Amino acid sequence: MLRAFSLRRTLHLHLKPPKLVKDPLPLIRPLSTVSPSSSSDAEIRKYLGYAALFLFSGAATYYSFPFSDSAKHKKAQLFRYAPLPEDLHTVSNWSGTHEVQTRNFHQPENIQELENLVKEANEKRAKIRPVGSGLSPNGIGLARAGMVNLALMDKVLVVDKEKKIVTVQAGIRVQELVDEIKQYGLTLQNFASIREQQIGGIIQVGAHGTGANLPPIDEQVISLKLVTPAKGTIEVSKEKDPELFYLARCGLGGLGVVAEVTLQCVERQELVEHTAVSNIKEIKRNHKKLLSENKHVKYLYIPYTDTVVVVRCNPVSKWKGPPKFKPKYTTDEAMQHVRDFYRESCTKYRADETTDKSPDNDEPDINELSFTELRDKLLALDPLNKDHVIKVNKAEAEFWRKSEGYRVGWADEILGFDCGGQQWVSETCFPVGALAKPSMKDLEYIDKLKQLIEKEDIPAPAPIEQRWTTRSRSPMSPAYSPAEDEIFSWMYNHMPAYSNSIFCNAYFKQFKPYMHHRLDYIAILVGIIMYLPTTDARQRKDITEEFFHYRHLTQTQLWDQYSAYEHWAKIEVPKDKEELAALQARLRKRFAVDSYNKARKELDPNRILSNNILEKLFPLSDTA
Repeated sequence: MLRAFSLRRTLHLHLKPPKLVKDPLPLIRPLSTVSPSSSSDAEIRKYLGYAALFLFSGAATYYSFPFSDSAKHKKAQLFRYAPLPEDLHTVSNWSGTHEVQTRNFHQPENIQELENLVKEANEKRAKIRPVGSGLSPNGIGLARAGMVNLALMDKVLVVDKEKKIVTVQAGIRVQELVDEIKQYGLTLQNFASIREQQIGGIIQVGAHGTGANLPPIDEQVISLKLVTPAKGTIEVSKEKDPELFYLARCGLGGLGVVAEVTLQCVERQELVEHTAVSNIKEIKRNHKKLLSENKHVKYLYIPYTDTVVVVRCNPVSKWKGPPKFKPKYTTDEAMQHVRDFYRESCTKYRADETTDKSPDNDEPDINELSFTELRDKLLALDPLNKDHVIKVNKAEAEFWRKSEGYRVGWADEILGFDCGGQQWVSETCFPVGALAKPSMKDLEYIDKLKQLIEKEDIPAPAPIEQRWTTRSRSPMSPAYSPAEDEIFSWMYNHMPAYSNSIFCNAYFKQFKPYMHHRLDYIAILVGIIMYLPTTDARQRKDITEEFFHYRHLTQTQLWDQYSAYEHWAKIEVPKDKEELAALQARLRKRFAVDSYNKARKELDPNRILSNNILEKLFPLSDTA
């Protein structure tokens, strides 16, 4: 900028109106003699040349980048779209909110290669942060300095059908594992919303399913094989080094690269899913019964409405069989009002564009879109307009009313949830009493959250999802508790990035080939989500700012009051030093940070498995 400023000043000084010359011949001089006039002309020509070169280079740079037609705010991000060197890998998380570029992305094919890689990296003090499928919304597995991914270590090693115990390589994805062991009549005890996580990753961040009688997923782990920088390959279990075992089950990738996992599985069974629409008053009256009598249960709250969608899943009765139920509406009938609303909204927001598929339109046929895909397209039209978001939410409430009913399927098919694509997510976990005597703080929390949303005019999309689990014995789990009968609520909400299932499917279609070259404690989940249903950089920036405002309000007004702590895969590191210090102190009150850091220093003294998130949340000192 200074150089450009100086150039403009110089040109301003030299570009004066030329004097009229009657006889041009006096201007011609021998080369050996240079007059002040000719020197001035040369300076002018030189700086004019500089200016022309500068302008031409700028224009060529701008128009050479592959901006899409919809890109309206990319001038500030020019170099992000420049062609990358062939050896530079861009690795992004699934929600599209974090990405890094690295030249060091390792994919060992067996444990020997992994051991050699970790040993060599430790000797060179080179980073190799463990990263799984890249599903964590906060990018907890990403590191610019280098990463190691076990996608090629994806085998089922041992199946003990009698004891229902399975040993697998940590790079196997949940769906692959389930498909492999179903021939033995086995499956996992519980599932998160999606099935693309690598087993090593899903246990390391304290992931969970739902069911007030079921623990988080790390409780299914009965032994681990870790490849550590300082001690090589070690095996831990509750019989062999139990303190380290419980720390490492939810170790955030900082205690060693999880190479193999032994899991306690359960008998594969069919479930009946019952979806019904309720309201806050009915939920408060039946809450204890819903938690205690259903194997899996979750609530979906629709902001700015009184609608609560209750989804219950239970084993099919061996005596009665699945329920006989004829839905009142077909899928098309349940979707029709949403399609009509989308067409009307398109007329309002982009009247010059067609809304049905045509030869000149790349838009998919809206009749072929799922509800979540269509909802995301609706939100993309005006994601931060509260009135528009309320209309979308009401359309969703009506869709669920018309979708009440039952469906039957295997647990891995039924327990999934179409959570959309790119989005900002905040998810918190807090204790809500015991199953025999719930404290009702979970419903109290949601009441205050909905009041906060309406008071602050937050354009909060649906749904706000609430789940429950029993306690975990892993000290770094958000659901950790020594009390066997305590239960936890997990709640998350979101805000619209490029959120839709089309993106979700495209992400895995592109990411997988790259990655595969070749008991009584209840936890409640409560959180916030904002979708990113647009590729426009300015709009994404505005959504991001709105999300962090939304998150800050819940943090300051609710978290401390309810002892709520964020899911490790969704916690965002503050940029402000005071806020970071406050977060570090808060985490230290809840989690075994000293024990965790002590184990880190012993197993990874050179911090090669660490990244910015771990260093910021759990700073190591010489006395740790």
